[in-house]
Amino acid sequence: MTHNSRRPAGFTLVELLVVIAIIGILVGLLLPAVQAAREAARRMSCSNNMKQLGIALHNYDTAYKQYPTQWGGTGLGVLEGRGGWWEGSITTNHEELSAFVGLTPFLEQQPLWEQIRSGGTRTVSGNAVPGPLGFWTPMGPNPRADRGDGSWDFIPWATEIPALRCPSDPGRNAARSETNYAVSLGDSYSQIWDHGPVEPNLDRRAGGNAWRSDHFDPSDRGFFSKRRPRRNQDIQDGLSNTIAMGEIVTDLGVMDPRAVPSLLNGAWVVENNPQFCMPQIDPNDPTRWLDVGAGGPPRVASRRDNRGMNWAWAAFPMTCGNTIRPPNREACLNGWYDNVGSVPFSSNHNGGAHVLMGDGGVAFVTDSIESGDQLAAAIKHDNRPGAPSPYGLWGGLGSRSGGETVSIATDPL
Repeated sequence: MTHNSRRPAGFTLVELLVVIAIIGILVGLLLPAVQAAREAARRMSCSNNMKQLGIALHNYDTAYKQYPTQWGGTGLGVLEGRGGWWEGSITTNHEELSAFVGLTPFLEQQPLWEQIRSGGTRTVSGNAVPGPLGFWTPMGPNPRADRGDGSWDFIPWATEIPALRCPSDPGRNAARSETNYAVSLGDSYSQIWDHGPVEPNLDRRAGGNAWRSDHFDPSDRGFFSKRRPRRNQDIQDGLSNTIAMGEIVTDLGVMDPRAVPSLLNGAWVVENNPQFCMPQIDPNDPTRWLDVGAGGPPRVASRRDNRGMNWAWAAFPMTCGNTIRPPNREACLNGWYDNVGSVPFSSNHNGGAHVLMGDGGVAFVTDSIESGDQLAAAIKHDNRPGAPSPYGLWGGLGSRSGGETVSIATDPL
């Protein structure tokens, strides 16, 4: 009697389960590595965008012997009877344009720049241009979207500029087009920044300007300013030692304190205590504000008016950052979102955010950068004007003429 000792073909159930388990473990190990590699590529692309912004800044300076103005453009809307820059307008932009508008031809966006400077009659919706003229005036309407005047129908303000978007940020804004980069206003601010070095009606000749000069100048410590052009000779701490721009996140609709500024906190309170809004953050989830009215912000804006949601508008939350609170901290404003406050740089990268130095070098600054006394009142006309930054290395990198001996390693152009 003979027996067939050969094993049957195929796997046993136990062997199959072991193979499946091994494959599952390998996939579990591989996916985080793939995700990390993808984020590394996105982070490198984001850094390259900042380098392109640095090249654009210096090409602009070569052409015009100054850097583009934050809060620039045309004056008040005479035909609409506007009395203040904060009002909406179709016939002018009220000097509310960000520095990125002037940079468009230097970011390979010449056709977009031609649309901006020529105006015209084309609209996003295809409808007629609203307002008394029936056409867009050169340099476009006021880019703010909160006045309900139809200015969002201006095609350039709704056009995305690839160089202004970090691929790590998935946000999309239905009303405007976003930016993940903002200009640096330095380590100080003051209520006087509401108007800048001019009157509310943009008058540069009124007698009140002497008072404005006394108050505005001590707080005007950044690479960029409000309605005032900046030149190389103004950066007395050195281009390589002064932050020109930084990275910001956009609002994804999840009440992220970095992207949804806390509003209406009261006059002067944030200048006197940069951490004023910290108690408004949910202690059980530091990535969210507490609910409004339950210990959270007194007020937050609609999503289209939050951080980085409008690349053409110069308002604090939109296209500005300062070096008071460290990166990835909460955004906290004294008043409305065209008011002043703490608007830190931020990113969707792990552990920090990119900054662009004045010489075009790019650095990744960690959230733990030395930031001095976070309870210190901001420098202004009546508080240590001209002194070194109270906010340590981080504040010193933001001030353009504080006399601090600080520097940071960068990737050059």
